Amino acid sequence: MTSDVIYITNNGKGYPEALHQAEAVAAFFALPKKAGLHLRLLTEEMMGMMRALTGEREGRFWISSEDGAILLHLKVNTVMNAEIRQNLLSASTSGKNAAAKGVMGKIRDLVERMLEPANAYYPEAYAAGWDMPGADPGALGAAAVTRVSPVWSLNRYRSADRMPQEDWDELEKSVIANLADEVKIAIADGTVEMTVYKTF
Repeated sequence: MTSDVIYITNNGKGYPEALHQAEAVAAFFALPKKAGLHLRLLTEEMMGMMRALTGEREGRFWISSEDGAILLHLKVNTVMNAEIRQNLLSASTSGKNAAAKGVMGKIRDLVERMLEPANAYYPEAYAAGWDMPGADPGALGAAAVTRVSPVWSLNRYRSADRMPQEDWDELEKSVIANLADEVKIAIADGTVEMTVYKTF
């Protein structure tokens, strides 16, 4: 099963339709009320992350099923200029993205970095979550990363050795970390796709 594809932007276009899609899928699978609520909450988390992306962003949202799991997809395809992003961050006292707090904040920040051109980099905080055989994600720009088709995984990030206590605390408080079975983020065809997996 694959739902309709919803066109969304980070100014809110398509959000009501995405939430309606989650409710329709819950009805299609005859999910219990609590499971349907969880599906809607996961969709809301994804829409919240989309809304928080800087610059003008657009993308597509859809839901599919695979091997008994429901998959929520968000594919973002508007590239932001790295110089513009740096100018936005330079307005911050710390020079860092203050919104990159909590699990969804960090995931949003990661998506933005993956959408940047080749002079981008990936923070070491995410290194444990990457599946990049023979590559160091902290040392690669977006162009090089695209060639090795990296995938960032929440479960791989969660199982990292020596994770800071702050990160553990964020995982415990995160709606998406507590409800989703897995979250993966990958670069494909010049876009970044976030997929949330949930088995009911």
